[in-house]
Amino acid sequence: LRILVILVMVAQFLTGNFENVFLCILTLILFLVPTFIERKIHIDLPDTLEVIILLFIFAAEILGEIQAYYITFPYWDTMLHTLNGFLCAAIGFSLVDLFNRNERFSLSLSPAFMAIVAFCFSMTIGVLWEFFEFGMDRVFHLDMQKDTVVQSITSVMLDPTNSNTPITIDGIHSVAVNGTDLGFDGYLDIGLYDTMEDLFVNFIGAVTFSVIGYFYIKHRGKGKLAQAFIPTLSEDEDKETSLPEGDPGAPPESE
Repeated sequence: LRILVILVMVAQFLTGNFENVFLCILTLILFLVPTFIERKIHIDLPDTLEVIILLFIFAAEILGEIQAYYITFPYWDTMLHTLNGFLCAAIGFSLVDLFNRNERFSLSLSPAFMAIVAFCFSMTIGVLWEFFEFGMDRVFHLDMQKDTVVQSITSVMLDPTNSNTPITIDGIHSVAVNGTDLGFDGYLDIGLYDTMEDLFVNFIGAVTFSVIGYFYIKHRGKGKLAQAFIPTLSEDEDKETSLPEGDPGAPPESE
């Protein structure tokens, strides 16, 4: 993946597209995140999770943005948001599970509570990402929240009596802005439908893993699918955190 990103970066540099060069550099930096987590934070990422994270980064930045897969394949963005909801639920689940299994903390959380926390964590990440997209669109005039063409709208602002009555306009076939027809067969919605769809598929991904995580905790050690996505403490760190006070194997305290 790194070789592919470097080749794309060289090609974008030669064509003078320096914004895409920056995206390639950002992608290479993001590729280092799993290694940083394992070496510096001492959290072991399952191979399946690590591979999917790297492919997710490549699919979002290189294929989605630079190769315009978001435009070429209408459901590319939907697929990534669904996967994002699934992965974030796994990460949120693992955070609670690490606390639940750590002897330093007196926690004993039920499987249902842990599943709810994982779901809420995933949805929160999804909402924060939509905030980011909206901010980038407003401040830097991008179009991260892709538009949708709709043929009907309902709004109280169309009510001539100002009585807060929603008025519906059906069969919209053309819209003009400043006297110029936009050329769309309908009304151009600016991001609302895209945001709601992203949050909905994030919801599906979060619910899916939360259910998987629930049964993983309910029947500890029997969920191979969950184990492939739940990060754990590395073996050395796990030994250190589980070492009880006064253990004979502990180094003597200095006087």
